[in-house]
Amino acid sequence: MSEHRNESTALDEIHPAGEEVQSYSEEGAMAQESPRNSAAEIPVTSNGQLEDSHEHSFNRDLKRSLPAGLGLSETKITSHDFDSTKEGVVEAGPFPGKGSRAQQKSGPVVLADEVKNPAMEKLELVRKWSLNTYKCTRQIISEKLGRGSRTVDLELEAQIDILRDNKKKYENILRLAQTLSTQLFQMVHTQRQLGDAFADLSLKSLELHEEFGYNADTQKLLAKNGETLLGAINFFIASVNTLVNKTIEDTLLTVKQYESARIEYDAYRTDLEELNLGPRDASTLPKIEQSQQMFQVHKEKYDKMRNDVSIKLKFLEENKVKVLHNQLVLFHNAIAAYFAGNQKQLEQTLKQFHIKLKTPGADAPSWLEEQ
Repeated sequence: MSEHRNESTALDEIHPAGEEVQSYSEEGAMAQESPRNSAAEIPVTSNGQLEDSHEHSFNRDLKRSLPAGLGLSETKITSHDFDSTKEGVVEAGPFPGKGSRAQQKSGPVVLADEVKNPAMEKLELVRKWSLNTYKCTRQIISEKLGRGSRTVDLELEAQIDILRDNKKKYENILRLAQTLSTQLFQMVHTQRQLGDAFADLSLKSLELHEEFGYNADTQKLLAKNGETLLGAINFFIASVNTLVNKTIEDTLLTVKQYESARIEYDAYRTDLEELNLGPRDASTLPKIEQSQQMFQVHKEKYDKMRNDVSIKLKFLEENKVKVLHNQLVLFHNAIAAYFAGNQKQLEQTLKQFHIKLKTPGADAPSWLEEQ
């Protein structure tokens, strides 16, 4: 019997905390039965958690009952459900403070910088492009049907029409000069072959040695002068081609941008005029204000493009006169000297315009370079 008491005493000394916790559990059950008990007055929040003030007082009382070797920092009291058979569970681990408890009660986390959706941005760009295309298409159709009004700069429009007409004429001259160059090249090639044939017969026909020799020299001279004239014509073609297909084409590209800006300007101008003719109330005033802003943006763009076209037309005219003056003088002097048989004048013309003829076979690599 004494041994049984000693064992009980030993067990009591080893597990004092268990008995204390059990006593508190029994007191909690009695508190639920008796409304006068102070434990029954512990308020419970809507989510089934105890308020902080009563929880700290409960933990303080528990700390007094626990031995000194086991503090609250090493325990955590959790309550899963008040309807459960277990009223309290003791778990080992660090006890969370108010900071962590406040984090548990905090609402959903909202990121301050949200990443923009690229699909929505593309959709917005497509929407703006579609609206702009619709307005411009409607403006073009109205102008062609004679219903819509268009902004016209008479002086600028006349200069643009002259430029387009001149471009067509310059392109025609360019095609004819290229045809002449091709035909002259074939003629020079034929004259060179004919000269070689006369020279061969001059060596093999003793009785006609001088006659074949004269013709061989004449054809070779004509071929040489033809090559000189061909160099002048090709230089003329290259300069006019640069003027027509690069300089003038670049200016016409700016003209196309100006015309597109003019259509957009008239489209938004017409849209604004239609809104101003309608009622002005709380629902239409924001639309009118937005239309006024878009009109102002396209008006500034139209004015800028009109100024750019005026400047480019001015510089183009100056450049065109300078280039064509030199090229027309070259073409005239070269053709006149060639058909007059004035070889010296023909060569002088090429030197005047710094034209260097390529020596036949000069571009071919030497036998050392091929090794």
